[in-house]
Amino acid sequence: MVRLELTDTEAVDLKEILTYYLSELRMEIADTDSMDFRENLKRREVFLKDLIGQLPIGSVEREAENSER
Repeated sequence: MVRLELTDTEAVDLKEILTYYLSELRMEIADTDSMDFRENLKRREVFLKDLIGQLPIGSVEREAENSER
């Protein structure tokens, strides 16, 4: 098992990056004609959703925004 330690700011940044990529991935899934490739992309989508769900939300994001001000 791999563990990754991130600062609060890094976790917020990573979540934003993954969320953006997830949006792009959904468009790719919709535009893909190959069923095999589409299934692979859908597996990646599930993985990304799970990963995003494991990242902190709420107060951590607000604290990071406040510290930048």
